[in-house]
Amino acid sequence: MPQSLAQVHVHLIFSTKNRMPFLVDAELRKEMHAYLASVMKAYEAPAQIVGGTADHVHILSTLSRTTTIAKVIGEAKRNSSKWIKTKGGNLQLFQWQNGYGAFSVSFSKITEVREYISNQMNHHGKLSFQEEYRLFLRKHGLDFDEAHVWD
Repeated sequence: MPQSLAQVHVHLIFSTKNRMPFLVDAELRKEMHAYLASVMKAYEAPAQIVGGTADHVHILSTLSRTTTIAKVIGEAKRNSSKWIKTKGGNLQLFQWQNGYGAFSVSFSKITEVREYISNQMNHHGKLSFQEEYRLFLRKHGLDFDEAHVWD
C-alpha cells in the first residue's frame, strides 16, 4: 500500500500543577483553550474541541501520523504555559502537572465525547477533577498508583 492513512482520535486530559485554579476567569479560560487548539494544529494534531474548568483541560484531538502523543502534549503544555505567563500577575506562577491522560475514542463516540467536553462546567458541579480522572482511568482499565497520579 503506497499511501499511509490514519484517523486516530484521542481524548486528552491534564490539570494545572496541584490543581491550582488559575483558569477561573471565563475569558482567560477561553483564550487558553484557543491557544491550546492552535498549538495542537501546529503539530498536525488538530483539536476538535478544547474545554475544561479552572484547574484542568480536556482536548479531543485527531492525532498526526508522524508526531507522538507525548510530543504534542509536551509542546501544548510548554507553549501555553509560556503564553499565559505573559498575562502577568499570579499567572507568572502558572504550571501544568507533569503527567496527562490520553484515551482512545472510537469514531462512533466522537459526538458523545464532544458533548462531554463542552459540558465540563456543569459536570464539575457534581464531581471533582480527581474523582473524574479516577473514573476515566478505571473505565479504560488502567492500573494506577494514587501516589504517582497527582502533582
